[in-house]
Amino acid sequence: MTGRPRLLYLITEDWYFWSHRLDLARAARDAGFDVTVATRVTDHGERIQAEGFHVIPISLFRRSRNLLRELGAVMELVGVYRRVQPHLVHHVAMKPILYGSLAAWMVRVPVVLNAFAGLGYLFTDSERQRGGLHWILTTALRSAIGRSGSMVLFQNEADRDELVRAGIVRALRTRIIAGSGIDVTTFSVKPSPQGTPLVVLPSRMLWDKGVGEFVEAARDLKEKGVDARFVLVGRCDEDNPAAIEREQLARWVAEGAVEWWGHRDDMAAVYEGATLVVLPSYREGLPKVLLEAAACGKAIAATDVPGCRDIVKDGVNGVLVPPRDSSGLARGIAHLLSDRHTRETMGARSREMAVATWAGPRISEQVLALYHELLNTSSVMNRSPRYA
Repeated sequence: MTGRPRLLYLITEDWYFWSHRLDLARAARDAGFDVTVATRVTDHGERIQAEGFHVIPISLFRRSRNLLRELGAVMELVGVYRRVQPHLVHHVAMKPILYGSLAAWMVRVPVVLNAFAGLGYLFTDSERQRGGLHWILTTALRSAIGRSGSMVLFQNEADRDELVRAGIVRALRTRIIAGSGIDVTTFSVKPSPQGTPLVVLPSRMLWDKGVGEFVEAARDLKEKGVDARFVLVGRCDEDNPAAIEREQLARWVAEGAVEWWGHRDDMAAVYEGATLVVLPSYREGLPKVLLEAAACGKAIAATDVPGCRDIVKDGVNGVLVPPRDSSGLARGIAHLLSDRHTRETMGARSREMAVATWAGPRISEQVLALYHELLNTSSVMNRSPRYA
């Protein structure tokens, strides 16, 4: 292949690209890739363009179930892929994987990398897993991934093994790379906070992030006289089927159970003020908020589920508690709040693990190596891009 390889990222939301794939895209750009980002543009379009990336706005909605709109979304992607003629497309998360794989197959994109950032709400809710929508999704994924001949990238072994067992992917066509990396310079250790302990849950406001259990645990601990502030930090995500309504969040705040700080761009400062960080999620890929917390030297209370337990080692850098169990979560939080020495020892181990395993350049290097491997083993021919 001659010339610059054309790399296209397909991600539903521009804010998610900015928070989770920006460093990788920068590394690809610096390595000589011509980078295009196809995404729904809301807040970050100009900033993404300022990085030297091509931005193509698309209308792919995560929550839509309208058949005509969904068919239109697939055809929109077909048009994008024909226009850009990428050598490699990197799809991130469930819907881009499904629709992007179909579009890539129709346009005959030479190399397709499908990256699961987690398995989503259809795999965390047992009732949904028994339903027809789950069967339709797994059947469609099996077909789309198979037709595109893609390499499938996972963030943890449990997710990979589940989809292999389900026959959705072939084990030989999978790789595992631990997350999207973390800037261990921006997220660094600061002096321990003073005053009333601050217990922080950083995530989107979704039921399957365990937000409800966190609120119940906060109530329980306050009733028992524990002196602490319990804070939710993160945006509402109305396009997600597991979204918590703003009215519900307002009721919890009015009740005095928790504080809700909404979305914050200064997460390093949030972690600096946190006594400990909590994520009682039902399932994760490799949660970046816990990577950030670890890099900031924080002890962590998280659920014993895929993704979380890949970061938190029980008794080493935090505590693992059962999922969907507010009482167990309360006990874990109380344990960490009660012992500053243990907290700080665990926090130091978190930092060591973050630097050794999840630092951004290390992760970007692994993904770029995969890009080059896939391009070198494909029959990619140089084609000229056709941007409108």
